[in-house]
Amino acid sequence: KLAAEFPSEDIFLITASPVIKAVTNFKQVSKTLEEFDVEEQPSSLLEKRYPNIRVIQSGVKQLKSDEHKIYTEDGKEYIYEKLCLCAGAKPKLIVEGNPYVLGIRDTDSAQAFQKNLAQAERIVVVGNGGIALELVYEIQGCEVIWAIKDKAIGNTFFDAGAAEFLIPKLTAESRETPIECKRTKYTVEGSEEKGTPSAASDKLGSALGPDWHEGLHLKGTKEFSHKVHIEILCEVKKIHLQQEFIQLQRTSLTFPKEEKNAEPDEVLWPVYVELTNGKIYGCNFIVSATGVVPNVEPFLDGNNFAVGEDGGLKVDKHMHTSLPDVYAAGDICTAAWEPSRVWHQMRLWTQARQMGWYAAKCMAADASGESIDMDFSFELFAHITKFFNYKVVVLGKYNAQGLGSDHELMLRCTKGHEYVKVVMQNGQMMGAVLIGETDLEETFENLILNQMDLSAYGEDLLNPDIDIEDYFD
Repeated sequence: KLAAEFPSEDIFLITASPVIKAVTNFKQVSKTLEEFDVEEQPSSLLEKRYPNIRVIQSGVKQLKSDEHKIYTEDGKEYIYEKLCLCAGAKPKLIVEGNPYVLGIRDTDSAQAFQKNLAQAERIVVVGNGGIALELVYEIQGCEVIWAIKDKAIGNTFFDAGAAEFLIPKLTAESRETPIECKRTKYTVEGSEEKGTPSAASDKLGSALGPDWHEGLHLKGTKEFSHKVHIEILCEVKKIHLQQEFIQLQRTSLTFPKEEKNAEPDEVLWPVYVELTNGKIYGCNFIVSATGVVPNVEPFLDGNNFAVGEDGGLKVDKHMHTSLPDVYAAGDICTAAWEPSRVWHQMRLWTQARQMGWYAAKCMAADASGESIDMDFSFELFAHITKFFNYKVVVLGKYNAQGLGSDHELMLRCTKGHEYVKVVMQNGQMMGAVLIGETDLEETFENLILNQMDLSAYGEDLLNPDIDIEDYFD
């Protein structure tokens, strides 16, 4: 976007990774909903397409904002007129530096995970967001103990009802073949031969796109297909290595069989997880899929950034940080403007793309002294994804975020087919969750944006015999 806005200016992209993430197969599904794939491409493709872009492959060592300078790890310095920080976020690991704990947020960590899974008989997955959900669904031939702090799975995206709708899919023995996902992958030249040790995992990769598990062979050593046991309302209390565990003289549990509780386990495992509910399970390794923290480290030193409660760089409604000529977009930033009633920030690919595009527009407007309106994509929170091979659309305050107790929910659910939930407040639709091929996303998007009074329709709003799309067309 910057290259198009400033065709005669030099634009530098400083990145620690030899590949860039490109958005491909972009589809505008409705006013605010968009679908796309994220693809790794060699940076030379970007330079070919835009002759004024230069990609510099190096990590950033330091930002000296008062001098308008960036120092890179390869010892060079770059002077900027305007700077946008898009360094994303890094996985929030349950413990740092334990070889048996893997964090997953990017393609590199997904590959490390796959190598370890090939030898695994049992793993423990901790976390309840999109990545944990997809991971547990995709893993076959390996026992999975899934520890979540909530009552229901997938809490970031849905409520207990949606979780109940999806659970049967986790234990189903036969899988429908997922729709083929077309995505090419570039391997990084030279990274294979060197055999980079997993200790180098603090080097940040780029965040996973929506189908990151496609093309990964996620299968453990055992021959059965799916074995998932969910431990709810608990967190990891402590992680014990094998030696420590033997000295503790405590018992760990076998994989719980249907209906019965787990028996004491005779097997010795490389690592043990003690949960806050008192249970201890041994496993081959632990996957920490507990969300991300904004990657602000290299930029804070010596710069007086205003930082949000979640650790991100605060930006105003023109994506400006608190420092002159420094903007931020995507996972690294915290939206510090007064948001619309039905939008909230969530560290997702869709928002990263929108923020980056809008930040470039703001930088261009500032440079030419023009004023600019807030981009339409910040009017309504809208995200489309896939879980367990179902299409999932979430709109507005889909989990009644910040609405207090003064709201009501309406549901329609056809087992194995669709799940529709709307969040209503004072007769207005504030949010919705749509799972399956419901074809309601555009209608509901409009009803939320228009804030029309729907109290007259009552329960009929979700009556399957009434064609609501035609009604509100």
